[in-house]
Amino acid sequence: MPEIKSHPCLLAPSQIQPHLPLFIFLPGMDGTGQLLRSQTSSLEQAFDVRCLAIPPDDLNDWETLSQQVIELIQAELQKNRDRAVYLCGESFGACLAQKIMVRLHSHPESLPSNLVARLILVNPASSFNQRPWIRWGTSVSQYFPEVFYRLSAVALMPFLAILNRLAEPERQALWDAMSSVPQRTSVWRIDLLRNFDITPTQLQKITQPTLLIAGASDRLLPSVWEVTRLQSLLPNAEVVVLPQSGHACLLETDTNLYNILQTYRFLEERDKVLSAPTRE
Repeated sequence: MPEIKSHPCLLAPSQIQPHLPLFIFLPGMDGTGQLLRSQTSSLEQAFDVRCLAIPPDDLNDWETLSQQVIELIQAELQKNRDRAVYLCGESFGACLAQKIMVRLHSHPESLPSNLVARLILVNPASSFNQRPWIRWGTSVSQYFPEVFYRLSAVALMPFLAILNRLAEPERQALWDAMSSVPQRTSVWRIDLLRNFDITPTQLQKITQPTLLIAGASDRLLPSVWEVTRLQSLLPNAEVVVLPQSGHACLLETDTNLYNILQTYRFLEERDKVLSAPTRE
């Protein structure tokens, strides 16, 4: 993937397939767009996959980020205006996805509310404020010297992932992604999560079919609680609980996102191309 320069962009993991539905992945706190790596080969059998990459020095607010992503999606659709868009956000990215959907439904005069056909939220970090110890720890960490701040990331690894469920390349990818975020940017993104707010009324306007995925063994956030809360507010939502999975469930060897979409009949009929092989 090319190096990120100065503004968010959409990266194609391997191939461009403009005849297929567009699958947009919004990443977690790292913002690299690299951590969908173990899912892309199966997803690409039915989707034209793009991963959002947010520059390490990006300090934009939710409104700016959501508008930028909407514009990036609209630019991608110039290649084929008739295809469906699946928006998938993980953790921090799931918050951004919610903000994008609210923005689409709040500005019907200038934005098409049906720009996104289907929504997928994975371990959404909209539950951030339900963990007081995380709020306290992250507020203190901004005062660490940079070297100690980077070392503290090591202690977070067992909370971010159940490491024995990740192959070695995925463990290294997770560490590399975490290490790529400067302290100032990390503090900014944590502050965005701390101040994240969407009202029940706003959520109730999101009528797109929505799949809410949570790892039951998430040690970082109360993800099962959060997807249950969101399901009660989103008009057309279904919950999937992965019993053994942690927060970084999309990096786990036994997780196949495309198979989950098939199992829960989340693919539109016209989007069913080929079944992805089951990952061992």
